[in-house]
Amino acid sequence: MNPVCSPYFDPDFDSLAERINGPKCRVTIDNESLENCTVVKIDSVNKQGLLLEVVQVLTDMNLIILKGYISSDAGWFMDVFHVKDELGNKVTNQRVVNYIQKAIGANREGIQKSMTGSRKHLKCDEPRAIEMTGRDRPGLFSEISAALADLHCNVVEAHAWSHNARLACVVYISEESTDKPIDHNRLAAIEDHLTTVLRATTSPRSTNEENVKQQEVKTAYGLINPEGDQGTVTDVERRLHQLMLSVRDFESPIRMGLIESNKEDKMLSVCIENCHEKGYSIVSIQCKDRKRLMFDTVCTLTDMQYVIFHASVDSRGGYAFQEYFIRHVDGYAMSTQSEKERVIKCLEAAIERRVCEGIRLELCANNRIGLLSDITRVLRENGLAVVRADIATEGGRARNTFYLRDISGNNIDMKFVKSMKTEMGEIDVAVNNETATTPTTTTNTNNSSSMTRPSSFRSLGDLMKYQFEKLSHNFVAI
Repeated sequence: MNPVCSPYFDPDFDSLAERINGPKCRVTIDNESLENCTVVKIDSVNKQGLLLEVVQVLTDMNLIILKGYISSDAGWFMDVFHVKDELGNKVTNQRVVNYIQKAIGANREGIQKSMTGSRKHLKCDEPRAIEMTGRDRPGLFSEISAALADLHCNVVEAHAWSHNARLACVVYISEESTDKPIDHNRLAAIEDHLTTVLRATTSPRSTNEENVKQQEVKTAYGLINPEGDQGTVTDVERRLHQLMLSVRDFESPIRMGLIESNKEDKMLSVCIENCHEKGYSIVSIQCKDRKRLMFDTVCTLTDMQYVIFHASVDSRGGYAFQEYFIRHVDGYAMSTQSEKERVIKCLEAAIERRVCEGIRLELCANNRIGLLSDITRVLRENGLAVVRADIATEGGRARNTFYLRDISGNNIDMKFVKSMKTEMGEIDVAVNNETATTPTTTTNTNNSSSMTRPSSFRSLGDLMKYQFEKLSHNFVAI
């Protein structure tokens, strides 16, 4: 009988990719261990920016992070999050569960893919994204909207933030008549015109190079990912954080007649200490809790080139307590007081950017050219300043969300809603009061202040000494 020959396969070949690149990212979602929330656990080989990617995915799904325990030392990344959905329930929708597992576990090498797009990747049928930064002034967003309408541009989507007298804005535009993308020559003319609008009130005294650089308009190719699609909401929000940082909104604002809120009133505290034994800088944050808070702080630390090795996040009684153990990307802790002060100011600014002491106005109407210009004109004529704006269009409908406050600091007169309906015809309006209220605090005989750290947090010395022990105790068996 002739011998049968067959090719030899090394039994270790199947695991070659895992031995080269590290084990696959393991994402486990558990709805059984805790009664009132879902536990999300991530185990993976660590890479710079992976924590931000995980937080971005959870934030994109509008999940509320109640607790978080992060450890990414020695090249291994291990996170545990306690989350709820927008309604305060467990995450039981299987489509959401599958998306979280796929989004976090897939393509670890593409952590920053949303920020690495280039001109050659743009699809010919995608709207153009334009970034704008500059000194804010009353009615500036209305002026920008009017300028785009005069230039016959259709606003497909827009996001704008105003903080400390600075403005950052990202707008997706297309041609008015054909709804097709704008060619590059016309795009350059639009950028020049919008730059003129931004610099309209720049006085001769402030025409130095730094101030002129802050009044900038440019095409945002980085917000189109390599597949040619627009970035996610958190991609745009991360870019807005970067733009606000570039115009130094963490510095004291230039007075515009707006009431400046007091840090004590906002119950915001950021402090930094060094742990010389382990070579970490320890960032402690205490403030009123809100949605997307962890994304804002992690995003800021990452964009400032700091690596988060360990972290504990907790929220209770309407307050958030966050603690980050960080080093600069060069491997060293913060060495100077000026560096610590700058990080503190940047984190405070990142937390305050979403806070609006005013009202939230939602408008839904049939989309048309110039609709955004008309809405913002009515707001300006009623003495209202746009603190934040999110504009989206889909299927012939436009949804406009504005966070507003009165320019003079007075209470907002709601008569403007009636005038808006009169001028724009059929339009759906919803108004919510966003004025921050002090969260209800529970009585505690051991603590005299509602901002005292929860008892579940150890002192800094103990926290460092028993960091891994604490993390292991807090992990839920999955």
